[in-house]
Amino acid sequence: MIFKPAQLGMAKLDQQELVEDRKSCKKIGPCGVGKKALYLNSFYIDRRYYLPYGSISRVFKRVAMSSGGFTGKGMFASMAYLVVEYDGGKQKQCNFKDERDVDKLLEVLAKEQPQIHLLSAAGEQVLQKKEAEKAARKLPESELTDEARHSITVLRRAKEYLEAKPALSDELSAAERRKRAQLQSKPVYRYVALAIFIMGIVSAAYGLYAVTTHTGGYGIYFALFGFAAIFLFSSYNMLPTAHNNHSSSRKRPKKKYRSTMGTQMIHTRLRPAPKPSCTRSILPAPMFWEV
Repeated sequence: MIFKPAQLGMAKLDQQELVEDRKSCKKIGPCGVGKKALYLNSFYIDRRYYLPYGSISRVFKRVAMSSGGFTGKGMFASMAYLVVEYDGGKQKQCNFKDERDVDKLLEVLAKEQPQIHLLSAAGEQVLQKKEAEKAARKLPESELTDEARHSITVLRRAKEYLEAKPALSDELSAAERRKRAQLQSKPVYRYVALAIFIMGIVSAAYGLYAVTTHTGGYGIYFALFGFAAIFLFSSYNMLPTAHNNHSSSRKRPKKKYRSTMGTQMIHTRLRPAPKPSCTRSILPAPMFWEV
């Protein structure tokens, strides 16, 4: 253990207890879930702080997105954060590179520390309101038609099947996220990315030519290769490839679904996963969703 985790809240662990718990914690992204404490990252160092579970009241996900993400005019990806409330209202926000790591950490906490709330206060209010509206719309089973009862049975079986195979459920969820990203991105952005990619190729080709023919100073070599790397890597995720295109994003979840089902057929259409119950923060830009 190079860096000893620093105490973040008022509660603390004994030295030996902290060392053992830190070594045995489940590392998920930059954070960790131990038996006695939750380990949080700083901006540069993973698992830099620790909070005993007794001082934690809430742990929830916050998603930051540029204003263009809501208007359909932006092309920046969202950023996921893990927010921990402790000591009567204080908050610690941890940045994650992959939103799936935040979801995985919350799943582990739900199993190992069920007493901790995994939604923000505003998120719980929205969820309770939606559940009340859903209960008000729900009809007694005696008033349902035969077709409606059959649909409920099919959906219940599909849910049980996916719960029994969490790997398949995660794969389908990831595939639907990729599909949703493909559908929401405008074609003009792909043409812009293609233009940037071509600029990167041209810059790299001219840089190689300049190196082989010994034209110009060393500065131009570094500049050309630097620009080439920037252009190539900045446009990589936007370019259509064999696995990153509209057709592939539509076929992949269905192919995965059919290959794993085998002879057990559940006749339901794959639909995009519903957006989580969330509330928008008062912050202007980037905007935040708390789940």
